[in-house]
Amino acid sequence: MAASLASLSSLAKAGAPSPSNHHVSHRLLRPRLIPLTSSIGKHITTSFSQRHKSQQNISALDTSDGAVNVEVDDDDDEEEACELVNGTEVSVDGVEGYLLTAVKNNNGTGLLLLSDVFGFQDSATRDFAYRVACNGYNVLVPDLFRGDPWSKNRPKSEYEEWRRGHDPNRIRQDTTSFTKWMVEEFAAAGISKKLGVMGFCFGGGRVVDVLATDENGYFSTGVSFYGTRIDSAVAGDVKVPVLFIAGDRDPLCEVKGLYEIEEKIGEGSKVVVYEGRGHGFVHRPETPEDDRDAEEAFALMRNWLHHHLI
Repeated sequence: MAASLASLSSLAKAGAPSPSNHHVSHRLLRPRLIPLTSSIGKHITTSFSQRHKSQQNISALDTSDGAVNVEVDDDDDEEEACELVNGTEVSVDGVEGYLLTAVKNNNGTGLLLLSDVFGFQDSATRDFAYRVACNGYNVLVPDLFRGDPWSKNRPKSEYEEWRRGHDPNRIRQDTTSFTKWMVEEFAAAGISKKLGVMGFCFGGGRVVDVLATDENGYFSTGVSFYGTRIDSAVAGDVKVPVLFIAGDRDPLCEVKGLYEIEEKIGEGSKVVVYEGRGHGFVHRPETPEDDRDAEEAFALMRNWLHHHLI
């Protein structure tokens, strides 16, 4: 039996048996949720625990002047909540995706997460999506590249040809289909809250595209992590606030361009630049300094989403 978003908590508490992976079609069936007991689930849980075992939880708070402070919290509620995140594979109009859903503390809000060029199955992307779901969200990660993500093993000389093989209009259509699927799921569950969209690198650039073409006003906000090749020409069509996070040593995401896009979108958007950080530092940290700023950036993102969606 398929489970709606509204029934996830009761499903988990009732100890319902875990179904096998189940692919669903748009407008036909809702996804069945599976506890993260697969190898990918074990990897996500392990990497999350190891990365944060010796770190304190961080939360961001708005101040009266609109600035953002970061506050350290010693409790372990987040890790406990992470034990109750379910995941399932879905198929929307023939395109695969992955849905991570908070069970213990589900806030009834959905996020569309757009991956970098390494695709929706990449462990770093799913790790991050898992962390976001731990904070109460329903996170849907679509396969933007239809089974053909970029691989680190491929020659860099092939990158532009590979990228040209993924038509922006097709990607836009796929993200629209996944958005409508989420809206219908929320409607079926009796939830009226709007959605948020976020992305890294390639996906971070597409955040602006998605919001600029959101004619139905499904999304209330967006978060773009070091977005690449953002189309500044459509930024003026974005009607909701966007948080842009980047490093000042990122050759793929120029800070100057982000400020120009922020100005085109208008009041409410914000650019946060981390000194000394390069590309991918939030979801692919490589140094202790990256880790530190990644934690703060995650806290800022979490506070931003809570403010605009909850």
